[in-house]
Amino acid sequence: MDHPDLPACHAFIGPAALMKMACAGTNLTPLGEELLSRASAGPAASSADALLDLSTILQLSGNREIALSVQNEVLRLKQLYHLPAPRGTASIRLLALMTPGDLMTNMPLDFLLEDSDIALDILYVAPHLPFPDTVPDHDVLLVAIGESDQTCPLLEQLGVMLKHWHRPVLNQADRITWLSRDRIFTLLSELPGVVMPATVRVARAILEDIGNNSVPVQNYLSDAAFPLIVRPVGSHAGHGLERIDGPADLPGYLNNIPGEMFYISRFIDYSDPDGQFRKYRVVLIEGKPYAAHMGVSSHWMIHYVNAGMSESAAKRAEEAHFMAEFDTTFAQRHATALQAIHQRTQLDYLVLDCAETQDGKLLLFEVDNSAVVHTMDPADLYPYKQPQMRKVFDAFRDLLVHASAQSLA
Repeated sequence: MDHPDLPACHAFIGPAALMKMACAGTNLTPLGEELLSRASAGPAASSADALLDLSTILQLSGNREIALSVQNEVLRLKQLYHLPAPRGTASIRLLALMTPGDLMTNMPLDFLLEDSDIALDILYVAPHLPFPDTVPDHDVLLVAIGESDQTCPLLEQLGVMLKHWHRPVLNQADRITWLSRDRIFTLLSELPGVVMPATVRVARAILEDIGNNSVPVQNYLSDAAFPLIVRPVGSHAGHGLERIDGPADLPGYLNNIPGEMFYISRFIDYSDPDGQFRKYRVVLIEGKPYAAHMGVSSHWMIHYVNAGMSESAAKRAEEAHFMAEFDTTFAQRHATALQAIHQRTQLDYLVLDCAETQDGKLLLFEVDNSAVVHTMDPADLYPYKQPQMRKVFDAFRDLLVHASAQSLA
């Protein structure tokens, strides 16, 4: 039976819609099977749309390597994908540059365009996917590629290429390269009101030497003191992230975690007087901060999905209060720091994962352009989130409106 939401000639669905379906508990296997069937029978353009959606479903199902293989093949056939304005008539035409990779490689842009009048064209580029001679007409171009070791050479090339682009460009590519964990420390750590522990890359062999007490960690990290935070380079969402309390803990960690390069930094205890840890996601749009979420946990390593927010009405009430009072509390307390971050990074759209130190400063964990900002949480449990996310989405639309006006000036 045909999937009821799938037109006879398949149009591109996009990752946000598929992720929302998965988050709601929808079994995506039948849709994936139908996409594969229609890709085999349909015209080339429609087949590419279906196969790119299939690669997203495969990722969401945990089949990452197969998904990336499908994605790689389909992007060789077609680099450009279109999502029409959800409201019908488009007031703004946005061209976004992305690159092949998993769901954390690029900015999850279509979440931000929910129920908007913005039409989105996604152009995938990479060393093996050269920039085409012609692109769709557009009002604004946005670089939606996240920072990583793999994407930095491409971002540097795009930084040169886009300096004299014929339309306004948001999130200039060369500025995104500064968002690596070690470079962003250099850029932001001395700003007023900001705390960001020094972060350096070290090879596995160096961690082995530190673990057997052959060398002191201070040889590589000037402010180092155990406990340390250790994670593999390129990891996200807490994968391989652990607190190491002393050199003796390193051999066991290395036995369990693959990889040859790691980030290390000192651990900062950011617990509040009640013993709980609170971690915030804050979005900076044109330098103005917006609350995206707050996780509360008794464990220092907080990710929203493991903080137990859905199981605790008290935690949700605290998050609702945080969002309702954000502009007059958190945003005011850290106004100087947040403005300085915007001025230093010079990025139009930026996401901060952060906390507050015990002496009231802004503690930065991660700064990037590709973290998910969404409305996937069920409205019956989180009734306060839809209005808050609407503020974020409206601010993002305003950003595009302001940028598009530059081309008319």
